[in-house]
Amino acid sequence: MAAAAATAATALGTSNGLGYAAGTTARGAAATRTKGVDDLTIKLEFGGGLHLLFSAQPRHVVHVPRTNEGRPADIRFLIQWMTKNLVSEREDMFIDGESVRPGILVLINDADWELEGELDYELQDGDEIVFISTLHGG
Repeated sequence: MAAAAATAATALGTSNGLGYAAGTTARGAAATRTKGVDDLTIKLEFGGGLHLLFSAQPRHVVHVPRTNEGRPADIRFLIQWMTKNLVSEREDMFIDGESVRPGILVLINDADWELEGELDYELQDGDEIVFISTLHGG
């Protein structure tokens, strides 16, 4: 029986701490592309357990398009982009409509996003965006 459990664990990969098997996904490939001339480099950091939704990596450096449908890329676009390209599982634990779920603190360059315009903040090359879940066990 122990051999069967070990085989199942090997087939599924290691647990990511949420009770789900962590695996590789094609989504991560989009985030690792090289920077194009019309891209912004954005540094992302995840705390309070959110990193478990992003391939168990607390930090990512991503290249996102400078514009979205003719408008400058904003946090609203970044959240959607992250959901499509970075979230490795349980996207419902991160996104709520076009924003992040309640209980996730967002910092833009070390300032609360409420001071920066929240979803309407226009991304700048080199921005550092931090997402921290305030709803974690303890």
